[in-house]
Amino acid sequence: MTQDVDQTSRSFDRVQAQEKWQAFWEEDETFRPRDDGSRERRYVLDMFPYPSGDLHMGHAEAYAMGDVLSRFWRLQGYDVMHPIGWDSFGLPAENAAIKANTHPATWTYNNIETQARSLRRYGLSLDWSRRLHTSDEEYYRWTQWLFLKFRERGLAYRKNSFVNWCPSDQTVLANEQVVGGFCERCGAEVTKRKLNQWYFKITDYAEQLLDDMSQLEGGWPDHVLAMQRNWIGRSEGAHVKFTVDGRDEPITVFTTRPDTLFGATYMAVAPDAALASELVSDDQRPAFEAYADKVKKQTEIQRQSTDHPKTGVFLGVYATNPVNGKQVPIWAADYVLADYGTGAIMAVPAHDQRDLDFARTYDLPVVTVLDVDGTDPAETGIATVGDGAYLNSGLLNGLTDKASGVSRIIQELEADGAGTGTIQYRLRDWLLSRQRFWGCPIPIIHCGKCGDVPVPEEQLPVRLPDMRGAALSPKGTSPLASATDWVNVACPACGGRATRDTDTMDTFVDSSWYFFRYCSPHYTEGPFDPQAVADWMPVAQYVGGVEHAILHLLYMRFFTKVLRDMGLVSFDEPMQRLLNQGQVINAGKAMSKSLGNGVDLGKVIDEFGVDAVRLTMVFAGPPEDDIDWAEVSPASSLKFLQRAYRIAADVTSGVDADLRNGDQTLRRQTHKAIAEITTLVESGRFNVAIARTMEMVNATRKAIDGSAGGADPAVREAAAFVAQSLSLVAPYVAEEMWETLGLPPSIANSTWPTADPALMVEDSATMVVQIQGKIRGKIEVPADIDEDTALELALADPGVKRSLDGREVVKVIARLPKMLSLVPGK
Repeated sequence: MTQDVDQTSRSFDRVQAQEKWQAFWEEDETFRPRDDGSRERRYVLDMFPYPSGDLHMGHAEAYAMGDVLSRFWRLQGYDVMHPIGWDSFGLPAENAAIKANTHPATWTYNNIETQARSLRRYGLSLDWSRRLHTSDEEYYRWTQWLFLKFRERGLAYRKNSFVNWCPSDQTVLANEQVVGGFCERCGAEVTKRKLNQWYFKITDYAEQLLDDMSQLEGGWPDHVLAMQRNWIGRSEGAHVKFTVDGRDEPITVFTTRPDTLFGATYMAVAPDAALASELVSDDQRPAFEAYADKVKKQTEIQRQSTDHPKTGVFLGVYATNPVNGKQVPIWAADYVLADYGTGAIMAVPAHDQRDLDFARTYDLPVVTVLDVDGTDPAETGIATVGDGAYLNSGLLNGLTDKASGVSRIIQELEADGAGTGTIQYRLRDWLLSRQRFWGCPIPIIHCGKCGDVPVPEEQLPVRLPDMRGAALSPKGTSPLASATDWVNVACPACGGRATRDTDTMDTFVDSSWYFFRYCSPHYTEGPFDPQAVADWMPVAQYVGGVEHAILHLLYMRFFTKVLRDMGLVSFDEPMQRLLNQGQVINAGKAMSKSLGNGVDLGKVIDEFGVDAVRLTMVFAGPPEDDIDWAEVSPASSLKFLQRAYRIAADVTSGVDADLRNGDQTLRRQTHKAIAEITTLVESGRFNVAIARTMEMVNATRKAIDGSAGGADPAVREAAAFVAQSLSLVAPYVAEEMWETLGLPPSIANSTWPTADPALMVEDSATMVVQIQGKIRGKIEVPADIDEDTALELALADPGVKRSLDGREVVKVIARLPKMLSLVPGK
C-alpha cells in the first residue's frame, strides 16, 4: 500500500505531517525539559542502542513503549527527561571495520547518524541536547576515571586465572557472557585460557545486590528479580578444613550440607585449579598432567553435563575428615570447576548423584548418613537427596531435623578450629579485560620497577591510537600491543621505561553508568554533576529487553552502590520501574536473514506511516508479550487513524463552546474514558488504553452522525481527548487533529484532562437479581439506590416472585446498583 486509505479532503497526509511536526518539535525544542525545579521531575530511559545498522522492528517496539509514558507524564504536568545516546564501543564495529578495511569509528559514527535520522522520523519525544556516545573522548575519559577510583577502593584488581575464551572473537568473556558454554554474542564454543586479567570486585557487593532487590519488588518484573537472585546464588553453609599429610595449609571447602560430613569418603579437586598441581604427588604427576591437558579441551558445559561420564585421576595424597579422623583420598575430577569456591569439594556419594557416579566408576566407598527413603544408594546406584534421620553420623545419630544437624556440626567444627559457618555466593568477580581495539583503554601503565601505575588524572583520557585495517585483526592478544609508539611510555612514578596496558574494557562498563551522565552530559568537573543526579534520579521508568536481565542490570546496580559509597549519589538503586518489552517475531519464529522472514522497518514506515507502525506495535498485546508480525495489521491501524482524524475534521463548534449545552451521554463516556485510560497507562496496560480510545472514536462518530452533528460542544471535548490519548502512540495524527480543532501547538504542551466525578456518576443502572446464584430478574434502577428500595423493587418483580414461590428471604447480599442476591428460607 503506497497511497492513503482515504483520499478525501478530510484525510491527513501522513508524509507531510511527519516532516512538518519533526521540524516544529526541533525548532520549538518541545521535548527539552525545563530543568529549573518548577515542576516535579520524571526521568524516562530507554536502553540505548548499539549502532549496528539502522533501526529494526525490536527498536520500533521498545521505543514506542517508552515514548507512551514519556508523553503521558509530560501531559500530566511533569518535567520529563527522555534522553538518547549510543553504546558505541564494541566488537561488531571492530569486526565490520576489519572486513571493510576501515576504521571502527567510521563505521560506528556513520551508523549512529543513520539511526539518529530514523529516531527523529519515528516521532519520539527525545531531548536531543543530552545526546552522548560512549566512544567519545569526553565520555570515556570518565569511564577511565571511574576505573581508577574503583581501583583506589580495592574494587579493581589484576590476577592470573583461567578465563572464558572466545576463539572466534579472540577475546575473554565474563561468566555472564557465556550461555550454555557458548559466546552469547557470536555463538562460538567457549574454551579456557590462563591469562592475567583485570576484574571488578562485584562480589564485595553480593549481599547488598541481593538484599536491595526488596526495594525493586513491585517495580521490576518478578522473573527478572528471580534471575538476578539465582545468578547471585546465596548459599548458607560452612567452610570446612581438611588437613593434608605433608602440607602446612589445610584444604578449605564450602558445603551447604556440613551435616553430611560423616558421609564424605573422598575429596575432588578441579584439574585446572592451581590446588591440584600443588597437591599431586611426584609419582602421580605424569598421569595428572596428561589428564589435565585432556580436560582443558573440554568446555564447562560438557564437564557439567549429567550425561558426561565422570573421569578423574588419583593425586596420590590423602586428607583427614575433621569429624571422624578418617583418611580420604584426593582426586582430580573433571566435574569440579576451578572457579567454584576453592576449586575443591568434599564428596558425599550417597547423597549427590555426581559424587555417586564418580565413586562407582572408581570403586570408592559409599556411606549413607541420611535415611531419606529407606534405600541404600550403594546398592541402587541412585543418590538420595532431601532430609531424613541421621545414621552413621556419630554425634548426630538420633536427630531428624536438618537445621539442628547443621547447627550442631558447625558448633563442633568451630570448637575444634576445623571450620566456620559462612555464606557463599555463586556470583564471581566481573572480568572486564578485552583483547580488542574498539573499547575504552585501561588507564594503567606497567613499570618493571613500580608495578602497576595509574595514569595521572590530568592525563586522561588515554586516547586510542589511530589503527586501521589488518592491524586490527585479532591475534589472541590485543591489537593495541602492535602500536609500539602508543604502548611504550615513561612511568609516571619513576620516569623509567614502561608500557601501557593493551587491553580495553568490556563495553558493559560503559553502559553501567551512562544514565548518570545524561543528567549533565556536558559537565567537565567529573563523570556527572551530583546535584543534577539528585534532581533527576532514580529513573522513574526504564525500558529494555529481558536479555539484559543479568549482565547489564546487575552491573549497573553494582556501579550505583559503589558511587553511593563514594558519596556521589544518595540512593541504592538506579531504576525504580523496569519494563521489558517482548520480541517482534514473524510467523512464530525469530526474524533472521537466514530464514528470510525479516521485516524492514523503513519499508513498513514508508508504506503505512510512522503512526500506524507505532499504533500496531503498542496495540498488539501487553508490552512484555511477543508480537508476531504475521498476525497484526498496520493497514487496519492506518484506517483507524484516518477515522480518528475525520472526527476532528467534523467538529464545527467553537473553541469556547459551552460544554453545559453538550450531549451529556457523550460527556459521561468521555470522562469515564479519561479516568480509565489514565489508570491503564500508569499500570502499563497500553494496549487496553488504545482499545478504550477506539471505543471513544466510535462513540464520538455516533454522536456526530446524530442530530447535533459536529456542532455539539461534547463532540469537541471528546475529539480533543481522543487526540491527546492518541498522541501517546500516534503523535503525527494527534498533532494534526489538535491543529484542526483550532488549538495551539504542540499537543505535547497541552494538559491531560481530569475526569469530572459528577459526570462519571451514572443516572441509572441495570440491577441483576439473583436467587441461589441464578438470575431471576433485571430491573432498571437509580444509580444511587439504597438497599431497602432495591429489595422492595426486587420482591415486586414477577420473575422474582415466581422463583421465591412464597418463601421468606432470610439473607440479602447487595452490591448496588449492579446486583442484589437473595437467599430464601426452606
